[in-house]
Amino acid sequence: MNEEIRSLISEATQGEVFAVWFLIGAALVFWMQAGFAMVEAGFTRAKNTGNIIMKNLMDFCIGTVVFILIGFSLLLGEDALGLIGKPGFDLFTSYESFDFSSFVFNLVFCATTATIVSGAMAERTKFLSYCIYSGVISALIYPIEAHWIWGGGWLSSMGFHDFAGSTAIHMVGGISALIGAKMEGPRIGKFIRDAKGKVTKVNAFPGHNICIGALGVFILWFGWYGFNGAAATSLEQLGSIFLTTTVAPAVATVVCMIFTWIKYGKPDVSMCLNASLAGLVGITAPCDVTDCFGAIMVGTVSGLLVVFGVWLLDHKLHIDDPVGAVAVHCMNGIWGTIAVGLFATSSAPGYSIADADGVMMEGLFYGGGFKLLGIQLTGFVAVAAWTAITITIAFAIIKKVIGLRVTREEEMTGLDATEHGLPSAYAGFAMSPEYIEEGGAPVVVDGDVPVAEAVQVKKVPSFEEGDHKFTKIEIVCKESRFESLKSALMNVGITGMTVSHVLGCGLQKGKPEYYRGVQVEATLLPKVQVDIVVSKVPVRTVIETAKKVLYTGHIGDGKIFVYDVENVVKVRTGEEGYDALQDVE
Repeated sequence: MNEEIRSLISEATQGEVFAVWFLIGAALVFWMQAGFAMVEAGFTRAKNTGNIIMKNLMDFCIGTVVFILIGFSLLLGEDALGLIGKPGFDLFTSYESFDFSSFVFNLVFCATTATIVSGAMAERTKFLSYCIYSGVISALIYPIEAHWIWGGGWLSSMGFHDFAGSTAIHMVGGISALIGAKMEGPRIGKFIRDAKGKVTKVNAFPGHNICIGALGVFILWFGWYGFNGAAATSLEQLGSIFLTTTVAPAVATVVCMIFTWIKYGKPDVSMCLNASLAGLVGITAPCDVTDCFGAIMVGTVSGLLVVFGVWLLDHKLHIDDPVGAVAVHCMNGIWGTIAVGLFATSSAPGYSIADADGVMMEGLFYGGGFKLLGIQLTGFVAVAAWTAITITIAFAIIKKVIGLRVTREEEMTGLDATEHGLPSAYAGFAMSPEYIEEGGAPVVVDGDVPVAEAVQVKKVPSFEEGDHKFTKIEIVCKESRFESLKSALMNVGITGMTVSHVLGCGLQKGKPEYYRGVQVEATLLPKVQVDIVVSKVPVRTVIETAKKVLYTGHIGDGKIFVYDVENVVKVRTGEEGYDALQDVE
């Protein structure tokens, strides 16, 4: 009897513990909103940061409102023909018996779907338009297809498996992002076209703060343990889910690092951050039904797929996705859905995939044949078609009625100022100038000086006075190398110099630098210009000293200009020529 009592107490306690964990998992998924906001802000330009923060805040808040009104009942209401949950207001009419935990849990997942779209359409979308389509996704598009999978709908009855949302959340958000970015068009200057409209060049727009982007990735990875693990029903299953949720993104990141290192000559930071998220998306559907080997395979494909996805959108489809949302969520959401049909194994704790007759199914590579894979492909096609049709209609109506995109002037100025009246999200910090396409040629937005004239080259007539020749040496270099240059010049006898802060750039014939697989264009960057006039100190000594100190082998090491000088006059003493230089050499 005592054993039975202890067993009942243990079961009751375990049930309570996992009920609490369920809500903690929901809180972790909510915290992922911060991660999405940081990734999107860090991967885009500073002038749009406030707009991005506002969008990520409002898609959750607007999503909550519409989910209360209709979304929750469409998702988990009484099933109607396997297609939709019956609309209802149990939250208001039967609050005492309402499933509070289920509502909160499904709400935070719903908000995630909407926020994925924000990144792909960043930096050029009207805020009002964003609020509208975010509400449509949370009210209709997501709840109905999620009902098919999790609400007792027709896909779940077939045996379709998507444990945490590779299909229902990430693929749906990714497809919506792809269609939205295509209908809206690229940011100004992203693609350079010839007279016939053919894309001849893809420009890179580096994110303004990779540190914030990386913080966002770590927040998302942390939250993903709740995203994937919150619905676990046993300690063993939870442990297995944590393992696969760790292995897949880690492997994806390593694979991406190696691939970009080989392809571009350097391991790409932002692409590797995307790869971590791609591995997480890929493992989301099969996290509870695969083993470690399966997680490794999922991660390996995800690490390559995200690079391919970014390249495909930039160079073939010519769709501008500033943060890689389509490559991460759409492509790897599809991959995660398919991966269930390949790597599902009954050795995973709590395994429960079965067809409509209750017959257990396993993945193709674990002896289960093609049945489960076929069901997964059916689910992918059905959900993808539903999403593509409904979001296209929503975007088309919004575009026709109020427009999707801000004006050219608003985009150039930045959405912080034009959409929210916020001069800058970084008050007190000076921002680098931005470049846009103007008649096919890059120009600087906040100035009238052409790039070619950023550092002028001056010609001074040659002149020699007696046996002394005066030479002006002008060195343009990185600010970070100035102190080393100054010390080195003083060591060879130079005690006087004129130093100016300038902006400079130039077209390089050396090894190019890449950002997310796109060659980075030259931009006006802060430089230091050091002017020296010498007579006694050999010119070659100064040149070789400067070259030795400044050389790194990367673009932007600097330039050295040498001119003849007619005369030198020291104002304080009136000395001229060689005598005027004696206390500065």
